Amino acid sequence: MCGRYAQTLGAEEIVQSFALDGSSLDQSLPLNWNIAPTNEIYIIRNESGSRILDSASWGIIAPWQKTMADARASQSHAINARSESIHEKPTFRHAFRTSRCLIPATGYYEWATSLGKFAPKQPFYISRVDQRQLSIAGIWSSWQSEKGQVIQSAAIITREAVGELATIHSRMPVFMPEARWSDWLDPEGRDINRLIKLMVNEDPAAGVAPVPVSSRVNVVANNGPELIVPIELGAPETLF
Repeated sequence: MCGRYAQTLGAEEIVQSFALDGSSLDQSLPLNWNIAPTNEIYIIRNESGSRILDSASWGIIAPWQKTMADARASQSHAINARSESIHEKPTFRHAFRTSRCLIPATGYYEWATSLGKFAPKQPFYISRVDQRQLSIAGIWSSWQSEKGQVIQSAAIITREAVGELATIHSRMPVFMPEARWSDWLDPEGRDINRLIKLMVNEDPAAGVAPVPVSSRVNVVANNGPELIVPIELGAPETLF
């Protein structure tokens, strides 16, 4: 599961980093080292054949939700979609067929489970060793409230973790290689078997590395670059 991540670039920097055609946003989202479910996040999507930067609320809102209260309450349970079943689950399957996206991230956090070699609940920050942005496979959709308000929402796609990442947690995001961006973002590409193959990589954790970080990230109110500073395991840790 990916439940928190960091984005430390502004909109213009992301547009340049991903060589996008433009942006639908009037201004950048706040820099955030502790993005949590329901926060507004950046997404990269296709619009009329162009690759643009947009934003969405993290956590897919299912199309059958009737009220704003129900929609918001459901989002925290739909921030991640499993690659193995995304094409079957009612909450995700329509968006998977019709509206896929990339979710740019500076890095993401994962907490060690009791099945790994680290102390349970020890947080790790995972990012690219070359410091470039992660391009995470995602889906997005639009939902209209009972008062006519249109809300875009999105979810991160995850898979079984491999290599060093598997010693921390059993799941990891699906990273989408640049060579596959066009096919992944194409709204006309609706062949389920082909879409599933796009999520399969020979070396899915290539170029990323985890480092242990302070448990300050456990508190959503904590934010700032100090959250991603590596620590020595075994050092005393406090939340404040």
